[in-house]
Amino acid sequence: MSIVDRNSRLAALVDELSEVALYLWQRGWAERNGGNISANITDMLDGDYTPLSTFPLPRPFPAIAGCAFLVTGTGKRMRDIARQPMNNAVVLRLHPSGNAYDLVADYPIPPTSELPAHLAIHEQASLRHSPAKVVCHTHPTELVALTHHRRFLQPGALGRLLWSMIPETRIIVPRGVGIVPYELPGSLALANATVKALEYHDVVLWEKHGCLATGDSLAETFDAIDTLAKSAAIYLAALSAGQEPEGLSDQQLDDLAAAFHLPTSPA
Repeated sequence: MSIVDRNSRLAALVDELSEVALYLWQRGWAERNGGNISANITDMLDGDYTPLSTFPLPRPFPAIAGCAFLVTGTGKRMRDIARQPMNNAVVLRLHPSGNAYDLVADYPIPPTSELPAHLAIHEQASLRHSPAKVVCHTHPTELVALTHHRRFLQPGALGRLLWSMIPETRIIVPRGVGIVPYELPGSLALANATVKALEYHDVVLWEKHGCLATGDSLAETFDAIDTLAKSAAIYLAALSAGQEPEGLSDQQLDDLAAAFHLPTSPA
């Protein structure tokens, strides 16, 4: 019996992983093996598990040493994760030193190449005592397109624009979006820049690459990205009709923040 079959909480999470992976594929945000997902499942795992294989990490992650994670595999397609999640994802546990990890279930599939970024984000969440347990990275077409425009890479510019396209964006993504200038995918530089941006935001855009969201559930992270993508699509649709959209005013955004008791951090 697999680790998922004998753990109802983990089985429910794997079902959610399958569902969200399908959404990412259907949205066109997961070309080939684009995107990756991880979840801290330490509180779901009981007992010891025989390592399938062991790998070193590029740096130690002491704040999450001993923690366990469900992680999508490197080179794995979201459409395949949707159909057979545990043939395309793996459970891993960090060593007590935090400088290596064991693959413990179900198959010895190497985790996503962006594992260092995921672990750095999970470590920061632990240090901040954040409830965020999930990291979701994907490639929403309209959001990536906007990061190719230099004016949207200025601090707060794109977040403010996306907030202004539809009231729900101000409500569902209350801390706006951070911008991470282009870094090599999978690098520690990308991981470090993302962690810094997440101090002020729950969602970041990687320039010319994709979007990453954190939250306490996969549904929450998907909803945040989906809402931002809707705002980007509205903006681009207005442009294609030959006009720069007016957007919600500062006063209207402030009124939303007051009505829904939202944080007033920069977009």
